[in-house]
Amino acid sequence: MIKLYNTLTRKKELFRPLRKEWVGLYTCGPTVYNFAHIGNLRTYIFEDVLRRTIEYAGYKVRHVMNITDVDDKIIRDAKKAKKTIFEFVKPYEKAFFEDLKKLNIEKAWKYPKATKHITEMVRLIASLLKKKLAYQVDGSIYFDISKFKTYGRLSRLSHRELKAGARVDSDEYTKHDVQDFVLWKEKKAGEPSWKAVFSAGGPAFAKATAGRPGWHLECSAMSMKYLGPTFDIHAGGVDLIFPHHENEIAQSEGATGKKFVRFFVEGEHLLVNGEKMSKSLGNVFTLRDIEAKGFNPLVFRYLILTSHYRSKLNFTWESLKAAQNSLEHLQNFVIRLRTERHRGLTSMAGYLRKFGRALADDLDMPEALSVVWDIAHNYNKNPRRYNSKEILTLLYDADRVLGLGLKSLKSEEIPVKILALVKKREEYRKNKEWTKADRVRSRIITWGYTVEDTPMGPLTRRR
Repeated sequence: MIKLYNTLTRKKELFRPLRKEWVGLYTCGPTVYNFAHIGNLRTYIFEDVLRRTIEYAGYKVRHVMNITDVDDKIIRDAKKAKKTIFEFVKPYEKAFFEDLKKLNIEKAWKYPKATKHITEMVRLIASLLKKKLAYQVDGSIYFDISKFKTYGRLSRLSHRELKAGARVDSDEYTKHDVQDFVLWKEKKAGEPSWKAVFSAGGPAFAKATAGRPGWHLECSAMSMKYLGPTFDIHAGGVDLIFPHHENEIAQSEGATGKKFVRFFVEGEHLLVNGEKMSKSLGNVFTLRDIEAKGFNPLVFRYLILTSHYRSKLNFTWESLKAAQNSLEHLQNFVIRLRTERHRGLTSMAGYLRKFGRALADDLDMPEALSVVWDIAHNYNKNPRRYNSKEILTLLYDADRVLGLGLKSLKSEEIPVKILALVKKREEYRKNKEWTKADRVRSRIITWGYTVEDTPMGPLTRRR
């Protein structure tokens, strides 16, 4: 059984799916006005681990991740580029999917785009108008937070902070701007717009109104279309708790009268050198920056796995280098296991249970990783005690959640002859035959490889 920290209740809760057939998971996807930065990518990796963990527990998952292809930032930058929003977002959308593939993030069931779901958004607004939870000012329509009595329960806002009657048009705003938020924005010159008739809201709304949806509305309309009015898990970053997720709850529950989401699961920020990412500090990095430094994208994934998703993680190039060393050591260990034929009788099945318990405890990936390294440590101490094939199977099973691509590793990345030399050197070192060990090391270097001695055993890589 899985326990997840639910932001709604501020405690870990036992997760039981709403339906027997599948788990409904909605995650906030990218606003495709630029390349996803590493903070975004940390969130996507955490959400991938969440999905993989649920599947590891035996459930089927219907994962929906939206693509926001119209909002204030997209319109602003498309204008600067002298392009339509559809032309402007195309390369960034393509880059987003490339990033997911490189990071071994599993594909979602659906990737709905905002501009393809205007009809669903109009219906949702009409329902809110009919229930008098929304009102119109000129051509824009706003949600009346004073009419939704539980507004603020996710973000723990007090009623004293609510500014009922004051309106905010911006898609994104701070906790100090707790105002009636926009559902439909009046058409402005030079901006994309759609004609909408909110007739369900009453006779006053029978006339077509040109405009575009607010950002918060998009996720409500698309999540409920594919997962129903109530679904299991909504995941995202902590920066979305307010106002985005708070507004989603209000407009969704206001329209349907039903509980919107059972679990809100949010991941913490990624810092860079101890500071929040910002353009002014020049510390906003993308996956392309990581690759330009010579790192495999899976090294970044490994780094993310070393921290709990609810803890801040400090990114530095040094920490990424350490993650590279660890991942390469794990990869080498897997490749080495493929060449060994030990048939020891001591079972390591208990470690797999420990791995599962770590996952079930609110996705405790640092503990899950430590179990993997315990397996490697014990095998390295006395390989003949254990069945190398069994351990390989255990690691492949764990990688169903880790997502490090261990099963698809190519053995030729470290040739068998090099691995054999590394093994021979280790035997000499154990017997304290240092001169022979140094000779073997020289041969390894001659072949274009290096050996670094670590507490986890020898780390071999191409020079």
